[in-house]
Amino acid sequence: MGFEVGRFRGEVDEELICPICSAVLEDPVQAPECEHAFCSVCIHEWLNRQRTCPVDRNPITSQQLKSVPRILRNLLSRLYIACDNASFGCTVVVKLDSLQQHLEECDHNPKRPVQCEQGCGMVIPKDELKTHNCVRELRAVVEEQASKIGDYRAEVEDVKRALAEHRHEMQMLKDYIRAIRVSTPNANPSVQAIEDELENNEIVRWVNTIPLAKVTRWGGMISTPDAVLQAVIKRSLQEIGCPPHLATELMENAHERNWPHGLSTLETRQMNRHLYERYVTRRVPGKQAVLVMACDNVHMGEEMSLEPGLVMIFAHGIE
Repeated sequence: MGFEVGRFRGEVDEELICPICSAVLEDPVQAPECEHAFCSVCIHEWLNRQRTCPVDRNPITSQQLKSVPRILRNLLSRLYIACDNASFGCTVVVKLDSLQQHLEECDHNPKRPVQCEQGCGMVIPKDELKTHNCVRELRAVVEEQASKIGDYRAEVEDVKRALAEHRHEMQMLKDYIRAIRVSTPNANPSVQAIEDELENNEIVRWVNTIPLAKVTRWGGMISTPDAVLQAVIKRSLQEIGCPPHLATELMENAHERNWPHGLSTLETRQMNRHLYERYVTRRVPGKQAVLVMACDNVHMGEEMSLEPGLVMIFAHGIE
């Protein structure tokens, strides 16, 4: 819906009026052929009922609507409009393109977020201050959080059970294929390909259970972690379901001696620092470390990626 014409100071050009709601255009779009302009909400509601232009009845669909010309947007932005909170005492008149910013700061806005000064520190709408009860609201928050934690724990247990069952089934299948390969060494090489594909699928499924991470300070990278630090990270990987053989490979790739060429020396790392933001990284829970898995980073190329992946350990700078 548009803005009421009566809120504007001065005369409003007829071209700026929505033919559907008869108010000043809000978030306007136009028809592709006849170029009649409408409020975005108005025309979408109209097209849900009938797919024709409300003015000349030419057939149109929602997908055909397009942005109005810049000159029309400029004309709208220059209009002066009274604040939404005029009925609450605000006398400010602003340009239409500044209205939203003013509303967020307007002292007369009954829904403006304010902090409770009675002790709980909660941020609530201004018009709810009179009826706000700190104890009641905090109790509700605690109960809601407790319920969410309970639901989350139940989901985690379900996922753990499903993963355990899946790993067991995958291991049985891999053992069966290995047995076939051992008993028939001259068998079709596709058996080895199937085994490799199963292992790759297992890695991808495991990786997708790990949350994404963001490295904020690449300069904190530890390129030569000691054995104790590597053991701590390896234990964390095993705790989140990393297959033992994969955890061993990843930790071998935690040292710069095994890193890909683009990371192998301090000089190359400094030269390629502009590429780091393109890495897809996974968080090692509770540790200042991330996984850079090959399946996530195909786009980085062999210079910056490594099979099956590598561990980057940091002194700081992980979100």
